[in-house]
Amino acid sequence: MATSKAGLDLGRAAYDDHRWGEAFGHFGNAHREGGLPAADLERFATVAFLTGHVDDGTDALTRAHEEYLLTGDVPGAVRCAAWLGIHLLNSGSSAASSGWLARGTRLLEEVDEPGAAEGLLLIPAAVAKLYGGDAAGASALFSRAHGVGTASRDRDVTCLAQLGQGQAQVMLGHPADGLELFDEVMVAAISGEVSAIPCGIIYCATIGTCQAVFDLPRALEWTQALDRWCEGQPDLVLFSGQCHAHRAELYVLRGQWDEAMTAAAKAQERSARGDPEARFGAFYYQGEVQRLRGLFEAAAVSYRAAADSGFDPQPGMALLHLALGEVQLARHQINDAVAAADPTWRNRLLPGLVEIELAAGDLAAARAAAEDLGRFAAGYPAAMPRALAAQADGAVLLEEGEAAAALKPLRTAWTLWRTLEIPYEAARCRVLVARARRRLGDEETALMDFEAAGKEFEELGAAPAHALADALIGGATQARDDAAARTGAPDGGQGPLTGRELEVLRLVAAGKSNREVAVELFLSEKTVARHLSNIFLKLEVSSRVSASRYAYEHGLMA
Repeated sequence: MATSKAGLDLGRAAYDDHRWGEAFGHFGNAHREGGLPAADLERFATVAFLTGHVDDGTDALTRAHEEYLLTGDVPGAVRCAAWLGIHLLNSGSSAASSGWLARGTRLLEEVDEPGAAEGLLLIPAAVAKLYGGDAAGASALFSRAHGVGTASRDRDVTCLAQLGQGQAQVMLGHPADGLELFDEVMVAAISGEVSAIPCGIIYCATIGTCQAVFDLPRALEWTQALDRWCEGQPDLVLFSGQCHAHRAELYVLRGQWDEAMTAAAKAQERSARGDPEARFGAFYYQGEVQRLRGLFEAAAVSYRAAADSGFDPQPGMALLHLALGEVQLARHQINDAVAAADPTWRNRLLPGLVEIELAAGDLAAARAAAEDLGRFAAGYPAAMPRALAAQADGAVLLEEGEAAAALKPLRTAWTLWRTLEIPYEAARCRVLVARARRRLGDEETALMDFEAAGKEFEELGAAPAHALADALIGGATQARDDAAARTGAPDGGQGPLTGRELEVLRLVAAGKSNREVAVELFLSEKTVARHLSNIFLKLEVSSRVSASRYAYEHGLMA
């Protein structure tokens, strides 16, 4: 018994110092030797979850619930039931989660003054409403929980409720108000006013929402704070994987793709060890780097692994199919994702929707998506939403034949991307600027822009974008030397297309699929898709139908 008491004291000391691995060992030994009282079982459960021992955590929290019931501490039992519901929900066990939350609710009826336990039970109920599409109902429940937490002076409940209120405000279309609430609750987290698991929830939810509304400076600042929090707890597994996943996303944006792959690999390792919510980001952002580098098969594998988390890997998967020339499949996927998305996540999908609808030749749909993006940017005029909206507007204007009008928003977007230090998007935007200038007859400046964008793509390792920029450089050079080449030579020449591209165009115009073209020309489907992308850019068209029409109108079918 003396050994058990000594181990228990060591476990409590390690717990207070956030030495989670030591605490897990000492509490585990004490539990095996003589059992733990309910409060220490709760501590044991906390360190088990934090260190990735999910089954041990579930077992300890269940035992703590039972011990509280035996000693007549019903609020304590309700608190354990609420946390079991939260942890099980996060691990994907929704039925078991629902059962524990129902038990907690039933027990709560036996208590005259339940205190903070009541507020804690309201949190998962409010989250369910939030992600069920009832942001207003969720806000009301979070407000009730906040009142309970304030009355009982429980900072965990108060801050979790305030976090939820911020998320609800964002979903209701008030991102500035929501982010102000996030900033306030983050101060409490950084100051150590909340316990470890609520603190991790606050960090990760705040960063995720900042990224969802494209507030890059906030996301970067809070990710750095999360880094420091994780580094101060070397044994931490829960939340640390999500930290690496958030970091991977920022690396992707900043063009630091090797670093993004390293962060994604670390997130995958932590996800497997006990941070399940890291799985989506861990594989999704790995897939993004692979897609941008032209590693399409590897990207598809990564996106499928991300989908195993239960979340749709969009817009990445749809953009992958677009890169492969599968425009209608890409269109189907992105529209399905937009229809199913909550208002916050829908904004994340709009830039991809604009790009894919333009490729499909549906200018009306692309214009509608660009206008939606513009309304979002007007409501929350941070730099990245403004850049995305301006680029989308310019891209649509360009396809609508309004090259002069397109230049203003495209220049605005280009400046913003450079200010934000997001090189890939800056280079993509410069390609659009160059295309607009070429249509306006300024071939010399267009060539300069194409070459600068191509150099940026090459430095990033963005092979597909670099190949397309090279094709445009060739087209611009030829157009500068022979203005007739871009519109098809009057004598029936092939214009800027290579011999192989002309073969592909003729077969596509004859109604053949990419697979059929590949078989006939003894190519891979990927190569056919790449040729088709080059053809679209050289001819300044955005769909197979438009390319086919061009071939017939310019005598290229002979």
